[in-house]
Amino acid sequence: MSPMPTDRWLRGLALFGVLLCFGVIVLGAYVRLTDAGLGCPDWPGCYGHVSPLGAQESPASQAQFPGRPLQAPKAWHEMIHRYAAGTLGCDIIVIAALAITARKPKVLGTGFGLLLFATVIVQAILGMLTVTWLLKPLIVTLHLLFGMTTLGLLWWLWLRLQQRPRGTVHLQTVPERGSGSWSSGLSTVRGGYWLAVLGVVVLSVQFFLGGWTSANYAAVACPDFPTCQGAWWPHADFRHAFVLWRGLWINYQGGILANPARVAIHLAHRIGALTVTLTFVAASIFVISRPSLKAARPRAYLVLAALGLQLAIGISMVLGTFPLWLTTAHTAGAALLLMAILALTAKLYALRAVHAA
Repeated sequence: MSPMPTDRWLRGLALFGVLLCFGVIVLGAYVRLTDAGLGCPDWPGCYGHVSPLGAQESPASQAQFPGRPLQAPKAWHEMIHRYAAGTLGCDIIVIAALAITARKPKVLGTGFGLLLFATVIVQAILGMLTVTWLLKPLIVTLHLLFGMTTLGLLWWLWLRLQQRPRGTVHLQTVPERGSGSWSSGLSTVRGGYWLAVLGVVVLSVQFFLGGWTSANYAAVACPDFPTCQGAWWPHADFRHAFVLWRGLWINYQGGILANPARVAIHLAHRIGALTVTLTFVAASIFVISRPSLKAARPRAYLVLAALGLQLAIGISMVLGTFPLWLTTAHTAGAALLLMAILALTAKLYALRAVHAA
């Protein structure tokens, strides 16, 4: 296969993967929030069938799971999520295959393709364990983290491919010279780049806290804002809030933690949100205020817009007593925030490479 068709195929597959992965993440949040995570108690099928329809028509298969009666709506929510995740896995397998078999000059490194493939395999295993280990918070949280990682890798791939002009595989980026020297411009680009990378790291930690909050049903522990239960620092049990392992065969649906532990988790998530806000604002202002980073300004503004949207969703979610659509949108906003900061990071990475050349 010649380089140009491979480039076009990868670009299309990457964009399809980004859109599908975004949908899978939002579907996963909806499944979790509607308590449909155990709608099908086995994996990868549903009561031993490929769809809930087969399970409905087979009382014998349902009898294999006593105490877990089939609830068709929840089963469909779970299986639609699995169908979408399976399609995403197939898309990533094709991307990895193209990365390995493409002739030189390669448009995608073999290592990156294998990383994508390994990530989706781990994600599939975590999806299985989420069900078979009865919604264990650590597994649910890791499932979210690897979902976001998959989205980030696919989005990064598409961004990098977009920087390749049509018909060539060479990266061409015009440097933006500021009023200072070339070396000073390189220092500025590096500063902006590492601030953006810090934003990615801080956001990753916040994803863990968000997943942990959801998996432990701790969102409703603070039903008011900006205070929590009418206090700035209510009684919180941090000692028991972040115990990662509590035994294997415990059903975590509905949560098992006492309220003080859930309050501690919620407070940690709010502190994480404040940290993300300060980091993203600092990185965006740094880029916007530097003439030599003019080419990256639109993406800095995009980061601020995504941040503002996510903060508005989060605050409205609490004040509105956690309506399902807003709580689901909160996960979608987190995914958009990841895409925005990665878009800024990719642009600064390209500018840094040009300045360093």
